[in-house]
Amino acid sequence: MNVVKQYITKNQNLILTIILVIIILLQVVMHIQYGIDKAYLHMDEGYSYGLMNYDKIDIMNNEDFYNNWHSSEYYKDYLSISSEEASNFTPVYENQKNDVHPPFYYLLLRIASSFTIDSFSKWTGIGLNLIIFIAISIFVYLVANKIFKNRVYAIFTVLVNGFTLASIDTSIYIRMYALTALNLLIITYLHLINYNKNILKVKDLIIMSVFIIIGSLTHYYYLVFLFVLFAIYVTKFIKEKNLNNLVKYIVTMIISAIISLAIFPYSFVHMFMGYRGTGAISNLSNVEQMWRSIGQYLVILNNNVFNGILILAILAGIAIAIYKIMKNGKITLKFENKNFWLMFIPTLIYFAVIALVSPYQEVRYIMPICPLMVIGVFYLLKVLFEKLLKPKYAYIVLTIIFILMLIIPKVANINFYYLYKDKKEIVTTIKEKHDVPCLYVFNTNQNRFLDDLYLFTILDKSYIMDEKEFSKDKLKEVFKDINLGNGLIVIINEGIPHQNYIDELKETLNLKECNHLQRMNACNIYEMK
Repeated sequence: MNVVKQYITKNQNLILTIILVIIILLQVVMHIQYGIDKAYLHMDEGYSYGLMNYDKIDIMNNEDFYNNWHSSEYYKDYLSISSEEASNFTPVYENQKNDVHPPFYYLLLRIASSFTIDSFSKWTGIGLNLIIFIAISIFVYLVANKIFKNRVYAIFTVLVNGFTLASIDTSIYIRMYALTALNLLIITYLHLINYNKNILKVKDLIIMSVFIIIGSLTHYYYLVFLFVLFAIYVTKFIKEKNLNNLVKYIVTMIISAIISLAIFPYSFVHMFMGYRGTGAISNLSNVEQMWRSIGQYLVILNNNVFNGILILAILAGIAIAIYKIMKNGKITLKFENKNFWLMFIPTLIYFAVIALVSPYQEVRYIMPICPLMVIGVFYLLKVLFEKLLKPKYAYIVLTIIFILMLIIPKVANINFYYLYKDKKEIVTTIKEKHDVPCLYVFNTNQNRFLDDLYLFTILDKSYIMDEKEFSKDKLKEVFKDINLGNGLIVIINEGIPHQNYIDELKETLNLKECNHLQRMNACNIYEMK
């Protein structure tokens, strides 16, 4: 036994590293399993694929999109790279110029898609995210170790983070949010390791500049977080009268901004003149909506980032605190860890800003700060419980909280939103009926075709008809050479009278039955025979 103890003591760092690697690998396997279960694509995930490879932002901009029969290959072409397009990276830049996002994520997705030429796969995007997840886990450990100053707690934080609903959703949601989360962790870590240096070296500043540029070319919300870090650093240097570091740091920021704008000058237009930028600013004028949005994001934070246990943890802390006060008369809490505040203040401000300006109240907009939130909140809980309890009991309480994080989603039946389990049945049905012709009666006022795009990559034959052109004569023309012996799949956008169209189809095409298959985000799907 003594030999074992001596071996563990001597090789503690190696053992902890092995444990960390095992945890990350097991979580990757778990995330892969959820990737297998992912049944559908969000329209923005469709855009992720299209924007990195297609010659237009939207497939609906094609001249032949309406009033033509298309095969599944027509739609797969929007989502995949053909052999002829393999060496053409122009869409990565041009589409982002004409859209509202910077290009770096799309460049990585384009490179990842080079391994699946002439085919579309969800694993291109999920695989990229899993690689990013491994890097996220490493930097969660590095940042947490700087905050906790304890490798065991840092590894525990990695364990907790990988099992949150938000972490899994981030891995399976094919957008730039996982990469943005990694960028925030990296820039936080770089600021943490340089915070107490009397002299900032050129090497340190160059590394920082590289990741400032990468972050700004990944997502514009990154700049909110960076600005707060910048303000903290500048304030620190001014207080210390460290003019040398102050000048070098500000110059680094300026050079990084110039390089970023030189690479992608359209960033300025996107942020201050694009519809997302002006829309975000306009959100700040509605005070009632602002408070409602913050409240909704707090619920999201509790449910998705802490699997529903945040409120329980706070209540447990309050209960123990009340007991301690009744027993001892008072308690004193101090959070003097400067590393913690350097990390957590930008995180809180990012959360507040996103809650105020994001177009929708969804977990994806706070995905980039979810790992930092996990680090920050668990550090606060650690300090709280260590103050109220003995250290070993504090660790036990935190472990119980983690176990509850694993259990509550199962008990409360909390689902991963981006698995789209509610779409699994319709995907299965469409796969079974892939050879049945499909008519999409399209309302151009409901521009959400990419919400339904995945289904069209399955269907052998489909026709998109602008509802303004819907008529008996048009139907006769379209279906004159189409065999309806196996029936007809009909998709009708919302905002138009479904029953009128169904009655017209029955009468014109001699169809007797109509069964409703699925309600989608902006349409309904029927099977007619």
